Amino acid sequence: MSITPQTASEKAREICNAAPIVPVLVVEDVAHAKPLAEALVAGGLPALEVTLRTPAALDVIRAMADVPGGMVGAGTLLTPDDVKAAKDAGATFGVSPGATDTLLEACETEGLPLLPGAASASEAMALLERGYNMLKFFPAEAAGGAKFIGSLASPLPQISFCPTGGVSPQNAADYLSLSNVVCAGGSWVAPSQLVKQGAWDKIESLAREASQLPR
Repeated sequence: MSITPQTASEKAREICNAAPIVPVLVVEDVAHAKPLAEALVAGGLPALEVTLRTPAALDVIRAMADVPGGMVGAGTLLTPDDVKAAKDAGATFGVSPGATDTLLEACETEGLPLLPGAASASEAMALLERGYNMLKFFPAEAAGGAKFIGSLASPLPQISFCPTGGVSPQNAADYLSLSNVVCAGGSWVAPSQLVKQGAWDKIESLAREASQLPR
């Protein structure tokens, strides 16, 4: 079932409103998928972005899709094939580092709500013109950080952002305090070393701390 850009942004905004941080996950081993998702959801972070950067990524999405209370999305969507594979694997939303007409059309056709990436006023305006008003800002720190995003609030009040890329416990509050930021994407809540160790209690604790960040 297809989806309009307006509906896609409404769904993306609902997902972003669920918690202040969306974990950005690079998972190598599908055996880690379910306990990792359970730990993050238990810690108060229900929206999970699994990046399509590993051979196991689609199987990881399939496994996480069965975790109660979780909302699993596919990140690093680049092509229509990525979109279809993610949707078939059970992803309920998509995230992209940028946006092309081809990618947007594929997500709309597949009915996959997308958080499309923008890193400039022109890119944000082009997406707004198409009907998207809930965007990913990437790469956040490299593209100007919280100061840059905050400067877009006055000329583009219709647009909200989820900054990702370089967001950390040290600067997350700077982003979340902005009127045009709904949430932020971060990888620190699931460090690869803790995932490899199966330290799910520690990951749940990191998630709980992140879930309490003010916004």
